Amino acid sequence: MGIRAASLWQGVAYALVAGLMWGIVFVAPAMLPEYPPTMLAFGRYIAFGVVALVLAVPDRRRLAALTRRDWVQAFKLALVGNIVYYLFLSAAIQAGGVPLASVLIGTLPVVIAVCANWRQRSLPWARLAPSLGLMAVGIALVNESELRLVSVGGGSAYALGAALALVAVAAWTWYPIQNAHWLQLHPGLSATTWTTAQGVATLPLALIGWLVVGVGQGVLHPDRGYFMALGPRPLVYLGLMLAMGLFASWAGTLAWSRASRLLPTALTGQLIVFETLSALAYGFLHRGSWPAQSATVGICLLAVGVVAGVRAFHRPVSV
Repeated sequence: MGIRAASLWQGVAYALVAGLMWGIVFVAPAMLPEYPPTMLAFGRYIAFGVVALVLAVPDRRRLAALTRRDWVQAFKLALVGNIVYYLFLSAAIQAGGVPLASVLIGTLPVVIAVCANWRQRSLPWARLAPSLGLMAVGIALVNESELRLVSVGGGSAYALGAALALVAVAAWTWYPIQNAHWLQLHPGLSATTWTTAQGVATLPLALIGWLVVGVGQGVLHPDRGYFMALGPRPLVYLGLMLAMGLFASWAGTLAWSRASRLLPTALTGQLIVFETLSALAYGFLHRGSWPAQSATVGICLLAVGVVAGVRAFHRPVSV
């Protein structure tokens, strides 16, 4: 399928903004290693819900026009794409480290693009293969380098981190495909309203999770009484959660929904590589180191893969 140049580059720009915002979530667990993943996951999405509630006030008329089916879908997307995804991602980062989690999550561009094109047949496989091949090789090269940087924790910690990250991959393969499908079925639905609805739907889920885990922590680990008191570094924790709620959750989801409306999912799936590149960049900055030579080559191949993917969809296709 061919895409108008203006829509194509506008969609790519939105996807880039989303990737820059989402990359932040890979660094937060490393900045707060003493906090359990549940505090990070539920804290972030409580913040997302609070931000959404504030933004719902000026958008209340369009939110009131949403149907029961819209709200059910918003809750599904909130549960899988927000709570399940980030809960398992945070746990993977703390178990296996930022490099391992970012690399496995980095397979999402290929996984989502393949699943979306299998479902929609947006582009002939021969046209899609070059960009996917470049990304796959890039991921492999980055993986080769990053595996050497996995924190010393034994094979069991590495295996646990990998398993947790794969669950996150499954959750986030489902989310963008379903989100894009819903937006395409409802062309009159505002991306801003839909993002706010997902935030509102996320809030009760995050609050329930926070309370359940908080009670469990208090019963199983009485020495961790700080759980419900915002932890040992409350100001840092609150600041990071609010930043992730506003930027990584609301702004990132809004940008992604707008990209999903402008572009086929087989292309937006590939553009999730912006999140991978952002996560790697933020991770290297936080670690205070430069990527190894193979990782640099891999990152370049990922970038070239994005360009190849965009060009494939920009050219008209004769069927």
